[in-house]
Amino acid sequence: MTSQFTLYNTLTRSKEIFVPLKPPFVGMYVCGPTVYGDPHLGHARSAVTFDLLFRYLRDLGYKVRYVRNITDVGHLENDADEGEDKLAKKARLEQLEPMEVAQYYTDRYHHFLEKLNVLPPSIEPRASGHMMEQIELVQKILDEGFAYESNGSVYFDVGKYSQGHDYGRLSGRVLEDMLANSRELDGRDDKKGACDFALWKKASPAHIMRWKAPWSVGFPGWHLECSAMSIKYLGERFDIHGGGMDLMFPHHEAEMAQNTVCCGQGSARYWVHNNMITLNGQKMGKSLGNFITLEELFTGSHRLLSQPFGPMTVRFFILQAHYRSTLDFSDEAMKAAGRGLERLMAAVETIDKIVPSDRSNVDISDLEDRCAAAMNDDLNSPVAISVLFDWVRIINQLHDGSAMISAPDLERLRTFFHRVVFDVLGLRDDNAAGRNDIVAPLVEMLLAIRNEAKRKKDWATSDNIRDRLAAIGVAVKDRKDGTDWSLTAPSE
Repeated sequence: MTSQFTLYNTLTRSKEIFVPLKPPFVGMYVCGPTVYGDPHLGHARSAVTFDLLFRYLRDLGYKVRYVRNITDVGHLENDADEGEDKLAKKARLEQLEPMEVAQYYTDRYHHFLEKLNVLPPSIEPRASGHMMEQIELVQKILDEGFAYESNGSVYFDVGKYSQGHDYGRLSGRVLEDMLANSRELDGRDDKKGACDFALWKKASPAHIMRWKAPWSVGFPGWHLECSAMSIKYLGERFDIHGGGMDLMFPHHEAEMAQNTVCCGQGSARYWVHNNMITLNGQKMGKSLGNFITLEELFTGSHRLLSQPFGPMTVRFFILQAHYRSTLDFSDEAMKAAGRGLERLMAAVETIDKIVPSDRSNVDISDLEDRCAAAMNDDLNSPVAISVLFDWVRIINQLHDGSAMISAPDLERLRTFFHRVVFDVLGLRDDNAAGRNDIVAPLVEMLLAIRNEAKRKKDWATSDNIRDRLAAIGVAVKDRKDGTDWSLTAPSE
């Protein structure tokens, strides 16, 4: 795929032609999970979105350094400055060491992302492993005069920063409005201003996770970790910063302010945010208690699910919506995604059954150009998928002989289709393993019996075999020159 690739930049509120700082190298930083619970569908959307971006940048020929962090310290219960550390709370309740909890859920996160065919990042740093860099960053912000110490904690001075910078530019918020809507400080708060945020928090005696710093024994603020780790691994200026839309404020806004003070400018040139998954129009998330974990999806154990859904069905469901649009979850939508995926994978198989002709009356350039145009238009995966489905119909026509394709064009079709479906969209035929040395011969044997019954005009036996195969998840399709079969979800 060639031509210019555009990406929506949240910072400028517009699509921009993507031009990396040092082509062909691209630096990309994405906010990963806070590891104190099982990954849910919202985590999956962010992971799949930036996996798609990672894959497509590589498909365009770029060398990508993809950094995705793990938050294992500093994310407090109420917001960035108040409440108990979420990970420490989980450890206290389960009577475990915090790093035991972090390791367990990090492993779970990796396990489920692997099932979703999400590629691992180039680097996956943890906040707890970069304490020195975070302490140094706090000191630098203090030295620049944009932070202050208060009772052992250190806060970023938003009021002073806003005198020369536009705090709220990324999220589209106005500081005066934020101040008007903030609670008044009651004199017991360590902060000078209501919008100031913690760079370093002094640990209470009960706080488990703590480190020694010049100001106190404590822990870093949540916003600080991404600034420290992105600068360490991508430098003071890099190409792309990504994350969920819910991180835009305050996390990314604060991060951009920190980087501006330390580096003279906000480090990322392109800010990319995926939208939320909703359930009955309400954002799905842990804080609202309406989330569905990936394990519940894969096992079908959630009360809203009528059946299990495979990882590729979940991935396809996510890719069917543009990453910047909301995606409303329902059991029926998941079933529809499963049917669509089956149809697409059947077409991939059908390509290998096409017999080439001496000439073509189909134009492969149509497939290539339209897919490229969709993906180059801000990763428009739903449009790219719709183009693929247009060609599913053509592939079926090529197979049944109502259209013709030459051997060179057939190889071109096969190569491009595989490239988009498997390499760019990251889909995988999970049912392929079922068509193995045991299943395939058994199905073929039953179809041979069925064909013999049809030859004898024993329609009852023929229909019975077809229906019983469908009930266990084998779809049978009769053609003029034979019979095709594919694995599907078992019929209800």
